[in-house]
Amino acid sequence: MNDLTESGLASAAAIPWYHPVGKECELFEYAFSNRLPLLIKGPTGCGKTRFVAHMAARLGRPLITVACHDDLTAADLVGRHLIGDGQTLWSDGPLTRAVRQGGICYLDEVVEARKDTTVVLHPLTDDRRILPIERTGEELHAPDDFMLVASYNPGYQNLLKSLKPSTRQRFIAISLGFPPRAIEEKIVVAETGIAPALAARLVTLVGQLRQLKDHDLEEAASTRLLVYAGSLIAAGCDPVAACHAALVEPLTDDPDTAEALLEVVRASFGT
Repeated sequence: MNDLTESGLASAAAIPWYHPVGKECELFEYAFSNRLPLLIKGPTGCGKTRFVAHMAARLGRPLITVACHDDLTAADLVGRHLIGDGQTLWSDGPLTRAVRQGGICYLDEVVEARKDTTVVLHPLTDDRRILPIERTGEELHAPDDFMLVASYNPGYQNLLKSLKPSTRQRFIAISLGFPPRAIEEKIVVAETGIAPALAARLVTLVGQLRQLKDHDLEEAASTRLLVYAGSLIAAGCDPVAACHAALVEPLTDDPDTAEALLEVVRASFGT
């Protein structure tokens, strides 16, 4: 399945860079050590996935990521029987692999999964910490170093796209937002290598664009897009062209709105 990625144990040198905004790293470690499932809420591109990758490497645990979507089934998570070479073989799904290995299973944008699929998580997210596999008759007990982490963007929630209360209240939860200005500038410099003064101009620009959310834009300009713009500039791209490609076009398909955003970009860079 092309929506699944897996990484093994990471050395200290391979820990993905992440700048804490509050006490989220400390809370993650508390959740891990106390065998508690964790739910991370926050807007698109604010660093939820990077945060999980950072913590998995920091704790020295394998990370298995599942990109949730409308067609994700319980069998996609748990596993299924496959036919090959004239015989039927059982193939573990990503959730089962994480339980067997004692790793961290990360369900990215969990609200995108069907509600009947997320029910399979319930036995793992209470004091039982078990994963029943009906098709094989197994009942796996999660080891102490297994952790279930899920994330979603609350801004996308509606009656059809939301977690059932019976699922949500099985997790402890933290909210991540876009970093404060000073931290966001450090992130851009660390991720792209551009000069601090230029990073500050980009962060100021993005702050102006974020004020348009819920007016001309459905979604706020993310830290991810900010890093993309900085990366293009670091590679030699003209700043206005870089911001046009990384900030304006991904935010809107409306020509008038795009032109208005581009005027803000031009004003920010004095052209």
